Amino acid sequence: MPALVLEGGTFRPMFSCGVMDALVDCGVEFPYIIGVSAGISNASSYVSKQVGRNLEIMQKYRHDKRYLGLRNLFTEDKSLFGRKFIYQDIPDKLLPFDVETYKKSNAEFVVGVTNAQTGKAEYINERYASDGYILLQATCALPLAFPPIVYRGTQYYDGGLVDSIPAKKAIADGHEKMLIVLTRTKDYVKEESSAYKLAAKILKSKYPKVAELLLTRHTRYNAEVEYCNELERQGRAVILRPTEEVQIGSFEGDMEKIERIYKFGYDLAMENMDKIKALFE
Repeated sequence: MPALVLEGGTFRPMFSCGVMDALVDCGVEFPYIIGVSAGISNASSYVSKQVGRNLEIMQKYRHDKRYLGLRNLFTEDKSLFGRKFIYQDIPDKLLPFDVETYKKSNAEFVVGVTNAQTGKAEYINERYASDGYILLQATCALPLAFPPIVYRGTQYYDGGLVDSIPAKKAIADGHEKMLIVLTRTKDYVKEESSAYKLAAKILKSKYPKVAELLLTRHTRYNAEVEYCNELERQGRAVILRPTEEVQIGSFEGDMEKIERIYKFGYDLAMENMDKIKALFE
Protein backbone atom coordinates (compact mmCIF):
# COMPACT_ATOMS: atom_id res chain seq x y z
CA MET A 1 0.00 0.00 0.00
CA PRO A 2 1.21 3.55 -0.71
CA ALA A 3 2.53 6.14 1.72
CA LEU A 4 1.87 9.84 2.18
CA VAL A 5 5.16 11.68 2.76
CA LEU A 6 5.08 15.24 4.08
CA GLU A 7 7.73 17.95 4.23
CA GLY A 8 7.57 20.61 6.95
CA GLY A 9 8.30 24.33 6.78
CA THR A 10 6.36 26.21 9.48
CA PHE A 11 3.55 27.93 7.50
CA ARG A 12 4.58 26.68 4.05
CA PRO A 13 2.69 23.40 4.62
CA MET A 14 -0.56 25.32 4.25
CA PHE A 15 -0.07 24.10 0.69
CA SER A 16 -0.06 20.54 2.03
CA CYS A 17 -3.23 21.26 4.02
CA GLY A 18 -5.01 22.03 0.76
CA VAL A 19 -3.73 18.77 -0.71
CA MET A 20 -4.87 16.74 2.29
CA ASP A 21 -8.30 18.34 2.38
CA ALA A 22 -8.76 17.34 -1.26
CA LEU A 23 -7.79 13.78 -0.31
CA VAL A 24 -10.45 13.74 2.40
CA ASP A 25 -13.09 15.12 0.04
CA CYS A 26 -12.25 12.36 -2.46
CA GLY A 27 -12.22 9.63 0.15
CA VAL A 28 -8.51 8.85 -0.27
CA GLU A 29 -7.11 7.40 2.95
CA PHE A 30 -3.42 6.58 3.00
CA PRO A 31 -2.62 3.67 5.33
CA TYR A 32 0.81 5.09 6.18
CA ILE A 33 1.56 8.75 6.80
CA ILE A 34 5.03 10.03 7.60
CA GLY A 35 6.49 13.51 7.90
CA VAL A 36 8.18 16.12 9.99
CA SER A 37 7.42 19.43 11.63
CA ALA A 38 4.25 21.26 10.55
CA GLY A 39 3.77 18.77 7.73
CA ILE A 40 3.00 15.84 10.01
CA SER A 41 1.36 18.04 12.63
CA ASN A 42 -1.16 19.33 10.10
CA ALA A 43 -1.75 15.76 8.94
CA SER A 44 -3.49 15.00 12.23
CA SER A 45 -6.50 16.91 10.86
CA TYR A 46 -6.31 14.78 7.71
CA VAL A 47 -6.61 11.64 9.82
CA SER A 48 -9.48 13.18 11.83
CA LYS A 49 -11.12 14.18 8.52
CA GLN A 50 -11.60 17.81 9.58
CA VAL A 51 -11.54 19.59 6.23
CA GLY A 52 -10.59 23.26 6.53
CA ARG A 53 -9.51 23.05 10.17
CA ASN A 54 -5.86 23.95 9.57
CA LEU A 55 -6.81 26.90 7.40
CA GLU A 56 -9.31 28.12 9.98
CA ILE A 57 -6.62 28.04 12.66
CA MET A 58 -4.46 30.29 10.49
CA GLN A 59 -7.34 32.63 9.70
CA LYS A 60 -8.25 33.07 13.34
CA TYR A 61 -4.92 32.96 15.13
CA ARG A 62 -1.98 33.70 12.80
CA HIS A 63 -1.75 37.26 14.18
CA ASP A 64 -2.74 36.38 17.73
CA LYS A 65 0.22 36.98 20.07
CA ARG A 66 -0.78 33.90 22.01
CA TYR A 67 -0.07 31.89 18.87
CA LEU A 68 3.16 33.51 17.71
CA GLY A 69 5.17 36.27 19.32
CA LEU A 70 8.42 37.13 21.06
CA ARG A 71 6.73 37.42 24.43
CA ASN A 72 6.15 33.67 24.41
CA LEU A 73 9.91 33.23 24.83
CA PHE A 74 9.59 34.73 28.30
CA THR A 75 6.70 32.57 29.48
CA GLU A 76 6.65 28.92 30.47
CA ASP A 77 6.46 28.12 26.74
CA LYS A 78 10.04 29.37 26.15
CA SER A 79 9.21 29.38 22.46
CA LEU A 80 8.28 31.82 19.70
CA PHE A 81 5.06 29.84 19.45
CA GLY A 82 2.62 29.69 22.32
CA ARG A 83 2.83 26.00 23.02
CA LYS A 84 0.03 25.89 25.58
CA PHE A 85 -2.23 27.94 23.31
CA ILE A 86 -1.49 25.83 20.22
CA TYR A 87 -1.42 22.38 21.77
CA GLN A 88 -4.04 22.77 24.48
CA ASP A 89 -6.33 25.75 24.09
CA ILE A 90 -6.94 25.37 20.34
CA PRO A 91 -7.45 21.58 20.07
CA ASP A 92 -9.25 21.22 23.40
CA LYS A 93 -11.46 24.31 23.40
CA LEU A 94 -11.29 26.83 20.56
CA LEU A 95 -11.27 24.59 17.46
CA PRO A 96 -11.73 21.12 18.93
CA PHE A 97 -9.74 18.30 17.45
CA ASP A 98 -11.88 15.23 16.67
CA VAL A 99 -9.97 12.78 18.82
CA GLU A 100 -12.51 9.98 18.40
CA THR A 101 -12.33 9.96 14.59
CA TYR A 102 -8.55 10.18 14.81
CA LYS A 103 -8.36 7.17 17.13
CA LYS A 104 -10.64 5.10 14.90
CA SER A 105 -8.24 5.37 11.97
CA ASN A 106 -6.06 2.34 11.25
CA ALA A 107 -3.40 4.43 9.52
CA GLU A 108 0.16 4.37 10.75
CA PHE A 109 1.15 7.90 11.77
CA VAL A 110 4.92 8.18 11.81
CA VAL A 111 6.48 11.31 13.27
CA GLY A 112 10.08 12.16 12.45
CA VAL A 113 12.13 13.75 15.25
CA THR A 114 15.80 14.46 15.92
CA ASN A 115 17.45 13.13 19.05
CA ALA A 116 19.13 16.19 20.59
CA GLN A 117 21.99 14.17 22.09
CA THR A 118 22.82 11.71 19.32
CA GLY A 119 21.86 13.87 16.35
CA LYS A 120 20.13 10.84 14.83
CA ALA A 121 16.69 10.70 13.26
CA GLU A 122 14.03 8.73 15.09
CA TYR A 123 10.66 7.78 13.68
CA ILE A 124 7.94 7.22 16.21
CA ASN A 125 4.63 5.62 15.33
CA GLU A 126 2.48 7.42 17.84
CA ARG A 127 -0.85 8.67 16.53
CA TYR A 128 -2.00 10.36 19.70
CA ALA A 129 -0.06 11.66 22.70
CA SER A 130 -2.52 12.81 25.32
CA ASP A 131 -0.02 14.89 27.27
CA GLY A 132 -0.34 18.08 25.24
CA TYR A 133 0.47 16.49 21.85
CA ILE A 134 4.05 16.38 23.04
CA LEU A 135 5.34 14.36 20.08
CA LEU A 136 3.95 16.91 17.63
CA GLN A 137 5.67 19.63 19.66
CA ALA A 138 8.93 17.70 19.39
CA THR A 139 8.85 17.44 15.60
CA CYS A 140 8.24 21.19 15.35
CA ALA A 141 11.00 22.17 17.78
CA LEU A 142 13.28 24.20 15.53
CA PRO A 143 16.39 25.17 17.56
CA LEU A 144 16.22 28.60 19.21
CA ALA A 145 12.57 29.05 18.21
CA PHE A 146 11.70 26.12 20.50
CA PRO A 147 13.44 24.53 23.45
CA PRO A 148 14.24 20.82 23.06
CA ILE A 149 11.09 18.86 23.85
CA VAL A 150 11.26 15.96 26.29
CA TYR A 151 9.33 12.90 25.15
CA ARG A 152 9.55 9.73 27.24
CA GLY A 153 12.72 10.94 28.92
CA THR A 154 14.59 11.98 25.75
CA GLN A 155 15.17 15.48 24.37
CA TYR A 156 14.13 16.04 20.77
CA TYR A 157 14.35 18.76 18.13
CA ASP A 158 12.66 19.24 14.76
CA GLY A 159 12.69 16.09 12.66
CA GLY A 160 13.61 18.08 9.56
CA LEU A 161 17.15 18.68 10.85
CA VAL A 162 18.11 15.14 9.82
CA ASP A 163 15.44 13.98 7.39
CA SER A 164 13.27 16.72 5.90
CA ILE A 165 11.50 14.41 3.42
CA PRO A 166 11.41 10.88 4.89
CA ALA A 167 10.73 8.97 1.67
CA LYS A 168 13.54 6.47 2.36
CA LYS A 169 11.98 5.59 5.69
CA ALA A 170 8.63 4.99 3.98
CA ILE A 171 10.30 2.57 1.58
CA ALA A 172 12.18 0.88 4.43
CA ASP A 173 8.80 0.32 6.09
CA GLY A 174 7.55 -1.48 3.00
CA HIS A 175 5.79 1.23 0.97
CA GLU A 176 7.12 1.20 -2.57
CA LYS A 177 4.76 3.87 -3.92
CA MET A 178 3.97 7.23 -2.43
CA LEU A 179 2.49 10.68 -2.69
CA ILE A 180 5.20 13.16 -1.72
CA VAL A 181 4.01 16.64 -0.79
CA LEU A 182 6.83 19.19 -0.88
CA THR A 183 6.57 22.80 0.24
CA ARG A 184 9.35 24.27 -1.89
CA THR A 185 9.21 24.99 -5.62
CA LYS A 186 10.71 22.62 -8.18
CA ASP A 187 13.81 24.73 -8.81
CA TYR A 188 14.54 25.44 -5.13
CA VAL A 189 18.05 24.62 -3.92
CA LYS A 190 18.82 25.00 -0.22
CA GLU A 191 21.99 26.94 0.49
CA GLU A 192 24.17 27.31 3.55
CA SER A 193 22.32 29.50 6.05
CA SER A 194 23.79 32.30 8.14
CA ALA A 195 20.93 31.86 10.61
CA TYR A 196 21.82 28.18 11.02
CA LYS A 197 25.48 29.11 11.50
CA LEU A 198 24.50 31.41 14.37
CA ALA A 199 22.22 28.78 15.89
CA ALA A 200 24.99 26.19 15.61
CA LYS A 201 27.41 28.51 17.42
CA ILE A 202 24.93 29.02 20.25
CA LEU A 203 24.08 25.33 20.59
CA LYS A 204 27.54 23.86 20.03
CA SER A 205 28.56 23.47 23.68
CA LYS A 206 25.33 21.85 24.88
CA TYR A 207 24.13 20.06 21.74
CA PRO A 208 27.20 19.52 19.50
CA LYS A 209 25.46 16.94 17.31
CA VAL A 210 22.57 19.31 16.60
CA ALA A 211 25.07 22.07 15.77
CA GLU A 212 26.68 19.78 13.20
CA LEU A 213 23.29 19.02 11.67
CA LEU A 214 22.50 22.70 11.27
CA LEU A 215 25.73 23.32 9.38
CA THR A 216 25.15 20.47 6.95
CA ARG A 217 21.37 20.51 6.57
CA HIS A 218 21.44 22.09 3.11
CA THR A 219 23.44 19.24 1.56
CA ARG A 220 21.16 16.59 3.05
CA TYR A 221 18.04 18.43 1.96
CA ASN A 222 19.15 18.81 -1.64
CA ALA A 223 20.05 15.12 -1.81
CA GLU A 224 16.63 14.17 -0.42
CA VAL A 225 14.85 16.24 -3.07
CA GLU A 226 16.86 14.58 -5.82
CA TYR A 227 16.01 11.16 -4.36
CA CYS A 228 12.31 12.05 -4.50
CA ASN A 229 12.68 13.28 -8.08
CA GLU A 230 14.23 9.94 -9.01
CA LEU A 231 11.32 8.07 -7.43
CA GLU A 232 8.99 10.15 -9.57
CA ARG A 233 11.00 9.39 -12.72
CA GLN A 234 10.73 5.69 -11.89
CA GLY A 235 6.95 5.96 -11.59
CA ARG A 236 7.07 5.15 -7.87
CA ALA A 237 5.94 8.55 -6.64
CA VAL A 238 3.61 11.40 -7.38
CA ILE A 239 5.11 14.70 -6.25
CA LEU A 240 3.00 17.78 -5.58
CA ARG A 241 4.62 21.13 -4.79
CA PRO A 242 3.81 24.84 -5.05
CA THR A 243 4.90 27.11 -7.88
CA GLU A 244 6.85 30.33 -7.55
CA GLU A 245 3.66 32.34 -8.14
CA VAL A 246 2.00 31.08 -4.95
CA GLN A 247 5.00 30.32 -2.74
CA ILE A 248 4.92 31.81 0.76
CA GLY A 249 7.51 32.41 3.45
CA SER A 250 7.99 30.16 6.45
CA PHE A 251 6.50 32.85 8.71
CA GLU A 252 4.08 34.30 6.15
CA GLY A 253 1.81 36.97 7.59
CA ASP A 254 -0.28 37.84 4.54
CA MET A 255 -3.52 35.91 4.97
CA GLU A 256 -4.51 36.32 1.33
CA LYS A 257 -1.29 34.57 0.31
CA ILE A 258 -1.87 31.82 2.86
CA GLU A 259 -5.40 31.24 1.58
CA ARG A 260 -4.15 31.29 -2.00
CA ILE A 261 -1.50 28.63 -1.48
CA TYR A 262 -4.00 26.48 0.41
CA LYS A 263 -6.43 26.68 -2.51
CA PHE A 264 -3.61 25.99 -4.98
CA GLY A 265 -2.76 22.82 -3.06
CA TYR A 266 -6.39 21.73 -3.04
CA ASP A 267 -6.86 22.37 -6.75
CA LEU A 268 -3.55 20.74 -7.69
CA ALA A 269 -4.47 17.60 -5.78
CA MET A 270 -7.84 17.49 -7.51
CA GLU A 271 -6.16 17.83 -10.90
CA ASN A 272 -3.87 14.91 -10.06
CA MET A 273 -6.41 12.76 -8.22
CA ASP A 274 -6.41 10.03 -10.86
CA LYS A 275 -2.63 9.71 -10.53
CA ILE A 276 -2.90 9.68 -6.75
CA LYS A 277 -5.58 6.97 -6.77
CA ALA A 278 -3.47 4.92 -9.19
CA LEU A 279 -0.87 4.57 -6.43
CA PHE A 280 -3.30 2.19 -4.71
CA GLU A 281 -3.52 -0.15 -7.69
